[in-house]
Amino acid sequence: MAHAAPAPGRARRTGTTGLSGLPDVFSARTHRVASVAVPVVLGLVYGYWAAANRRSGGEITGWNLLFGFVTAAAFMVLYVAVRWVASRMIREVHALLWAAFTGGTFGFLYSQAPNTALRSSIMGLAIGAACFVVMFYRYYTHEDAQGHRL
Repeated sequence: MAHAAPAPGRARRTGTTGLSGLPDVFSARTHRVASVAVPVVLGLVYGYWAAANRRSGGEITGWNLLFGFVTAAAFMVLYVAVRWVASRMIREVHALLWAAFTGGTFGFLYSQAPNTALRSSIMGLAIGAACFVVMFYRYYTHEDAQGHRL
């Protein structure tokens, strides 16, 4: 059976996530829940990881738990702020914000293990630079010249 091909330059909007034409599998409610759940889960994992690095396999203390929860809360706030601000920026700044966030969070985690501040800074800069290259490439190939997402 033959079907008519869609007209070039037009995107179907029914059940799609944008101009890509891909179907939206999740409902709007699921996206709202995920926008809260993802920062919370990532923050808790990050806080646990930082606390585990800090204690270096030793016993869990109250101060260690407090450090983990404070670190988790700071990560959640920064993640939500970067996600909100970066999406409103041009692609270069967008990639730079995510690179700075990723490099800073990695450098902080690395500093909680018994490493020097210089080595932690170098590792954070290396991870941030790699993240910048990847994110810039992604935003450069998924946006037009005016910054509109394709």
